[in-house]
Amino acid sequence: MTRIGFILNPIAGMGGRVGLKGTDDVLEEAVRRGAEPVSAGRARDMLMALRAAPGARERLAAVRWLTCAGSMGGDVLSQAGFETVEIVYVPKPASDAGDTAAAVQAMLAAGAELILFCGGDGTARDIAAAAGRRVPVLGIPSGVKMYSGVFGTTPARTADILVGFLEGRLEAVEAEVLDLDEERYRAGEWAVRRHQVALTPYEPNYTQAAKQIVSEVSDAQAKQDIADYLGELIAAAPGRLVLLGPGTTVQAVAAALGIAKSLLGIDAVVGGTCVGSDLDERGVLDLLARHADVLLVLSPIGAQGFVLGRGNLQLSPRAIRRVGLARIVVVATPAKLARTPDLRFDTGDAALDAEIAAHGHLAVVVGYRRHRMVRIRS
Repeated sequence: MTRIGFILNPIAGMGGRVGLKGTDDVLEEAVRRGAEPVSAGRARDMLMALRAAPGARERLAAVRWLTCAGSMGGDVLSQAGFETVEIVYVPKPASDAGDTAAAVQAMLAAGAELILFCGGDGTARDIAAAAGRRVPVLGIPSGVKMYSGVFGTTPARTADILVGFLEGRLEAVEAEVLDLDEERYRAGEWAVRRHQVALTPYEPNYTQAAKQIVSEVSDAQAKQDIADYLGELIAAAPGRLVLLGPGTTVQAVAAALGIAKSLLGIDAVVGGTCVGSDLDERGVLDLLARHADVLLVLSPIGAQGFVLGRGNLQLSPRAIRRVGLARIVVVATPAKLARTPDLRFDTGDAALDAEIAAHGHLAVVVGYRRHRMVRIRS
C-alpha cells in the first residue's frame, strides 16, 4: 500500500477575510473580528475531488492514510468517507508548529511516502523543515498568502496532482518554500524570504510557481501609462466606487493618480478621495451595499498568475459576485506578464471559479488604452 501522510492546519487562512493578512500569532484577534475556520472545508473539497477522480475506487483502495487525531486531519478524512486511516499522532488541544513537526516525524517513522497538508506558507515551512528532502510534500492551498512552489493551484487541482503521484506519472522536483514576515506585512512592508527547498510532485499546469519579484524600475513608464488610462476611467464617473487591490503595481498606479494607497490592503476611493483603507470583508461589503457603480482594480501575482485567492481574501466570493467580472480591471506591466503566462482564480467558491474560467481569456490593461488577452487557467 502507498502510505500518505495528511496534516491539516485548522487555523490556516482565518485571518484573510478579516483583513489580518495572515493568522500567525494573531488567532485571538482573528476570532474577535469574527473569523471562521476555512481550511477544513478546503481539505474536504480536495478529498472529495480525489474520490471523484476516474478510477478512484481502485486507486484509493491501495492508499493508507497516516494522520493526526481530531482537527489536524482525522476528522476531515472521516467526514470525507476514508476508512483506511491510521492515527499516528495526537496533538495538543490547541495545536501549534511543534505539533506539526512532531506529526511529520511520526508519519515518516510509519513509512509515509508523501506528506499532503492543508495550510499556507507557514505550514509549508514547518512541514518542509521537518521532512527535509526525505519525501515529497504537497499543499492544499488554504492560507492567506501562498508564495511557495509546493501548492496545487486549487484544492481540485491538488487532487489531480496526487492522482498523478499515485499513478507514478509525476516526478518529484525541487521547489522553493517561501514565507512572508506577517508582522512586517501587517505594517505594510512586503518581505518574503526563502526558507528551504523541498521536494514536490510536479505537474506544470496544476502546481503553482514560487512568486517572482519583477523589476520595478523597468516598469515605471508602463505603470504611468496604466495610471493615465485608469485616471480617465475614474474621471468619467466621479461618483464611482473604486476598490484598489494589494501589490506594488496597483500601489504605483494609485500613487501616479495622487491617491495614497496601502501596499498590502484593499482600499476604496470615490472621486479621488479615500473612503476606506485596509478594508476587511465586512468593510468591502458595506461599501458595495452603498454603491451600485463599482470598479475593482487588481494585479496578478508575478509568475503564479493569481488574481484572486492569494493575499486578497478580503475579496470574498460574495463580494466578487456583487462586483461582477465585467467590472474587474486587471492591470499588469508587459514585463510582469512576460513572466505570467496564465491568470488563475481561487476564490474559495468552485462555482464562481468555474464561471470565471468559462470566459477563457481576460483583457489585461498593460498601458494607455492598451490591453492584452491572457488565458484564464482553472
